[in-house]
Amino acid sequence: MSIDLAKGQRISLEKEGGGALDYIEIGVNWGAIEKKGFFGGKKNVAVDLDASVGMFNAEGNLVDAVWYGQLKSKCRSILHSGDDRVGDTGGDDGEDNEVVQISLNKVPKNVTTLALVLNSYSQQNFGVIPFAGIRIHNGKAGTGSVFATFDVANDPTFSGKVSMIMGSVYRHDNSWKFRSIGAAITEKDLKESLTAFSRDYTN
Repeated sequence: MSIDLAKGQRISLEKEGGGALDYIEIGVNWGAIEKKGFFGGKKNVAVDLDASVGMFNAEGNLVDAVWYGQLKSKCRSILHSGDDRVGDTGGDDGEDNEVVQISLNKVPKNVTTLALVLNSYSQQNFGVIPFAGIRIHNGKAGTGSVFATFDVANDPTFSGKVSMIMGSVYRHDNSWKFRSIGAAITEKDLKESLTAFSRDYTN
């Protein structure tokens, strides 16, 4: 049974029977915007959100980043499924639009924190996007392996914001933990968002 996370919650990334997880996938799902068309009809407008991961060291410095322009980290511990420029145009299909694969046991020792960031490429703000959420999978996405879920959309404070820090995966002793953040920020792009994460969430 998966865990429904709340803002600020922290969970250990552990196997159901005990022991640290070596591999997870984090999927991001979102919907298209419904607008009124001509003659009273309705149409769905595509939404291009970009899920990215920043890799930070203990000093809060950016070591590497994985995004639609670089689908693999230099160390090959993190892989990105590629850019989804549309979203769910027919309502929530229950599947992830973009998936980040993380081999936790291969993340370099100097990397202590992985920042999960979501940016609206076309600057459509989170106040009008009908839904957005993330799923943490214990194993491959789509195989019934959802470990935890986190709704990152339904919050009135998100209106007008086009960037969001979804959460972080960080080292804790000899294992990894996940922190749900869900903070919409004023920054406009990935570079600025990662700078904001380093400023506010790596200390």
